[in-house]
Amino acid sequence: VPLQASGGGLVQPGNSLRLSCEASGRAFSSATVAWFRQGPGKEREFVAGIRWSGGNTGTHYLDSMKGRLTISRDKAKNTVYLQMSSLMPEDTAVYYCAAVHRRLIVSSLRVENEYHDWGQGTQVTVSS
Repeated sequence: VPLQASGGGLVQPGNSLRLSCEASGRAFSSATVAWFRQGPGKEREFVAGIRWSGGNTGTHYLDSMKGRLTISRDKAKNTVYLQMSSLMPEDTAVYYCAAVHRRLIVSSLRVENEYHDWGQGTQVTVSS
């Protein structure tokens, strides 16, 4: 399922940004969608994930960013959002969304190979 990531841009420290990850095609009753990021000179890392199966939904976040992130899903739009607040220069990175059509166990959320589909990435730059 092709994924389209969008919403990145240049923001000042302390500001907020909302990223979108839209999936084309039909919605899945069970799936996991995650956001990863890769900063300059850094390895790609898990940021947040949302996993669902039927009516059961769970969200998970990078510990160092808890309290500043909210991941959510709009079922009708087949879109997952990542709301980021109180952004800091160290949040500067290319943000990628990824998806797999099953509800991953928590310990697998951070494993990139578990995901079948990846978006193209959207650049987030936090700078004054």
